[in-house]
Amino acid sequence: MILAISGVVAVLLVVDLVRDRAAQDAHYIGLGVLQVGALAQLVGGCVALARTDRDVEGAVFVSYLVTVALLPVVGAFFSLAERSRVGTTILLLAVATVAGLELRLWDIWGGTGG
Repeated sequence: MILAISGVVAVLLVVDLVRDRAAQDAHYIGLGVLQVGALAQLVGGCVALARTDRDVEGAVFVSYLVTVALLPVVGAFFSLAERSRVGTTILLLAVATVAGLELRLWDIWGGTGG
């Protein structure tokens, strides 16, 4: 779910970067939806980790979950500090990083890394 949301928000951001537009309200709404999903994933991931018998590196898994939950907030903060096209680029970097960490989370949960 987080990967799909970040993909949609990333496409919206790329379109506005090509149009040479600063960050808009729609970007922050998309980031808010991503944030809510990341917080739900954080809670659900911690509960799943506590109940699983899998060989998962717990500290690494939880640190990735926390980082995914913090990235939209940090990206929005820096984007609001730079109200130009650069702010849109900062949001895109935050969303792309969330997507990358999400893929890594799947690897950690599957036991292929830690």
